[in-house]
Amino acid sequence: MNNVLNKNLELKGKRVLLRVDLNVPMKNGSISETSRIEKILPTLELLLKKGAKIIIISHIGRPKGKFAKEMSLEPICKKLGQFLKKNILFNKNTINDTTILETNKIPNSSIMMLENIRFYKGEEENDDVFSKIISKLGDLYINDAFSCSHRSHASICGVTKYLPSYFGLQIIEEINALKRLTIEIEKPVTCIMGGAKISTKINIITNLINKFNNIIIVGGMANTMLKFTGAKIGKSLCDKNCENLVEEIIRKSKEKGCQIICPIDVVVSKSLNGKAKSKEINEIEDDDIILDIGNKTISSIEKIINNSNTVLWNGPAGYFENPNFEKGTKEILKIISKKTKKDKIFSVAGGGETVAAINKFKNLDSFTFVSTAGGAFLEYLEGKSLPGIKAIS
Repeated sequence: MNNVLNKNLELKGKRVLLRVDLNVPMKNGSISETSRIEKILPTLELLLKKGAKIIIISHIGRPKGKFAKEMSLEPICKKLGQFLKKNILFNKNTINDTTILETNKIPNSSIMMLENIRFYKGEEENDDVFSKIISKLGDLYINDAFSCSHRSHASICGVTKYLPSYFGLQIIEEINALKRLTIEIEKPVTCIMGGAKISTKINIITNLINKFNNIIIVGGMANTMLKFTGAKIGKSLCDKNCENLVEEIIRKSKEKGCQIICPIDVVVSKSLNGKAKSKEINEIEDDDIILDIGNKTISSIEKIINNSNTVLWNGPAGYFENPNFEKGTKEILKIISKKTKKDKIFSVAGGGETVAAINKFKNLDSFTFVSTAGGAFLEYLEGKSLPGIKAIS
């Protein structure tokens, strides 16, 4: 790719309009998790080294084109400054001709962050007039927000029509990791797919069946699969009216020679906060709730991972937020971590809950690559073309 930020790109004194994703989780006005901030540091450090004038565009939440004080980027601006050990100018004013003059005045190797771009209706509408206005803030544009690149928004797509446009370091790392999962696959390849509903991930599963050797289904999704096979699942979370979807998964997996694996034992309780009890699938009672996978299932997953060269993990094995039901998720992390650190497998994790589990158990280095993207990560795995990637490619 020629349209990639690299050491040969001359940027001294140039205004670089940098789109990043700083949509971090907040609790009572404080940032509770900083993965997305840390991911963009290499791109920022390279731009600073090159003497660029960096103008950051980002968002948090869904303010629907209106100002919302609780969705201001100001606290995120301060946190980013702490990571870089550098003062970042925060521009909370409405984008206009004055803003353009202000971007020209900032010194080389400095950063200005603009207020939440989603405070403007033109952003999510991908309005051409708005795209042209924000393009005047920079001499060139860099997209380093893979997690927003499935959106046809002004700061993702529209602006590329008016400025020379490039990919940042983080977005290229993300694309390369996903290519190794979907195009340059080293088999045998295994996917561990969790989450609440099978209906939301049917397109991913059917796409991966064509390329993967094993798909291990855990979490709420597994309950739907188990119920289809005639097993009792008690009061467990389960998709309704999904018989056709499950039939399609089973049929396609047989056609393509992809093994579908479901739990053979589970951990149940009478309530979300109750005591954990291990049970075989045929022992589940009407008032049981399945909240984790059991030891036999963990052992079978370990054998499959140990016989794989590539592993994708998306979605926890159970209700890991409660320590009583965290073992399945925690053990999968340990298994993948051990194999990855021995350089035995190429491993990728992605999705909001997956990243939350990795952070809870402090296993960020357990994988070859951890994606902080949510929707974009899943849409890429579905085989969809992402508008933000297409706009620059």
